[in-house]
Amino acid sequence: MQDSQPKPSRRGFFFGAAATGAAAAVIVALPGAPALEAELAPPKPAPEKGGGYSLSDHVKRYYQTARI
Repeated sequence: MQDSQPKPSRRGFFFGAAATGAAAAVIVALPGAPALEAELAPPKPAPEKGGGYSLSDHVKRYYQTARI
């Protein structure tokens, strides 16, 4: 009894990966494609008195996980 499906090959895998990457690049480059929110968000203004450190949620989470 023979298998009806061929054995997967490395060449086929890389061909599929390249085709998927190319398709993703085309979809992103299409006009009218939805832009990412991070690109559209305006940057935060610089603090008036200098510095730039703010105790945000991700900084608090880091301090929580770095505790010994």
